[in-house]
Amino acid sequence: MVRHVAVIGAGVGGLASIKCCLDEGLEPTCFERSKDIGGLWRYTDSTDSRRVSVYRSVITNTSKEMSCFSDFPCPEDFPSYLPHSLLLEYFRMYARHFNLLRHIRFKTTALSVRKHPDFATSGQWEVVTETDGVRESHVFDAVMVCTGHYQEPYLPLASFPGINTRFKGQYLHSQEYKDVEAFRGKRVLVVGIGNTGGDLSVELSRVAAKVFLSTRSSTWVISRVSDHGFPFDMVNTTRRNHFLDWLLPSSLMRRIRFRKLNSWFNHTNYGLASTKSSNFKVIVNEELPFCLLSGTIVLKPNVKEFTESSAVFEDGTTEENIDMVLFATGYTFSFPFLEESVRSLFDDNRSLYKRIFPPQLEKPTLAIIGLVQLTGSVMVGAEMQARWVTGIFAGWNKLPPASRMMADILKKKRLVKRNPSERENLKISFISYTDEIASCAGVKPNVLRLLLTDPRLALAIFFGPCTPYQYRLVGRGKWSGARDAILTQWQRTLKPLRTRVVDNSSNSSSGWCWMCLLALPVALTAGFLLSKYPWPGWSPWACPQL
Repeated sequence: MVRHVAVIGAGVGGLASIKCCLDEGLEPTCFERSKDIGGLWRYTDSTDSRRVSVYRSVITNTSKEMSCFSDFPCPEDFPSYLPHSLLLEYFRMYARHFNLLRHIRFKTTALSVRKHPDFATSGQWEVVTETDGVRESHVFDAVMVCTGHYQEPYLPLASFPGINTRFKGQYLHSQEYKDVEAFRGKRVLVVGIGNTGGDLSVELSRVAAKVFLSTRSSTWVISRVSDHGFPFDMVNTTRRNHFLDWLLPSSLMRRIRFRKLNSWFNHTNYGLASTKSSNFKVIVNEELPFCLLSGTIVLKPNVKEFTESSAVFEDGTTEENIDMVLFATGYTFSFPFLEESVRSLFDDNRSLYKRIFPPQLEKPTLAIIGLVQLTGSVMVGAEMQARWVTGIFAGWNKLPPASRMMADILKKKRLVKRNPSERENLKISFISYTDEIASCAGVKPNVLRLLLTDPRLALAIFFGPCTPYQYRLVGRGKWSGARDAILTQWQRTLKPLRTRVVDNSSNSSSGWCWMCLLALPVALTAGFLLSKYPWPGWSPWACPQL
């Protein structure tokens, strides 16, 4: 019987895990090695190599309505896309509202997590922590690891001959980047064109003498601002679009998406991507196209080698007098505090059942929270994981036998192997994954049933954004405010923009009513098919998120 739960890390996954433990009547103790909550979203000027944090200018790539906790909407006066300071304030509001801070032990590092000698029967864990140099040993019934996947900077120097032998300039990983001052007036090469590489290139272009951006893969660029000025994810992450993804041939959907992306600007003309590319990524950046158009950023292919002061690229071109090289090459994850016998059970998150549970353990009392890459907000995915996991700990939900879990893992690994050229950019569909975990937890909304009982809500769920409130309509953890939160989500999106009122006497309410009536047969058909056939668990169309 699980009662006492150790939660490692007080970032977004840790806060959600504490709250879900309390909802299930469990007793959580969270160990956070820093002095405050927020994880990587708590910005600091410190360059402590042990702690990863965002850079000063970062703004979320997912909107507030699509990223908030499912029973705690962001304040309506918060902008749709939040700077790190406002997101951290939202976390503080959440922690205060649900009284979470009293369960967190700050400045406490988890040194080791090992199976208790009688683990095969008890499922318990021995956790050793250190606070101000004093070590302490604990025994917990279960452990939730909430350290995320931004843990260790990935710096592949071996792939860039000469960088640490011949090159006389300075090089650093983006983890060390805080602001532009050290780069002022310099000729800078940024290696890597993920979200971070794109953001930092744009920011540096305002102060650097010249910025070169090196990439080895095709990259599609999207804007946070979508049709009619609404947030991109609220317009595009809908059950309707997800249904079309499932219904129509993938090749057709791919062509439609590429054509839509090229309607903003032709990516081939900018050297970013081709519609024929199979290995591609998608980043969010409104300013990068203009910087390329104005010449403040120059796009380059992959680096072949470095000389004393120059970078030689794979197309044979050379850029001279490079002062600084900034590697935006991402992160790897590791769990050094887990004993080797447990750590060896999963070499990556694809070896975990539902990206959470090591299936070979005798007892399902270890859960990895937030180690998943989605086409939407990881925050929402982490909260859904925590709800399901704590339901299992409390005895409300059950895991299948180990053989079935392994079969599920192998099936999904084979799906990845069928598309080896897209393995790096392959991410799990946000709606597919959250629906899958919600089904396991018994909290997935039934659109077809809602069409019969509450058609207005059903249409909002199917045609509108798939906001996290949808997973609070039914089942354990049902929230009485979920329906209202869904029906008022667009008002909260527009509220911070209403700082200057302009006259708009046109009335579109009748048009909306007609659209809903015409859409009803489509929603009924989709709801029926949804109840009969499973959604695909994978999507090669990825919108990377922070």
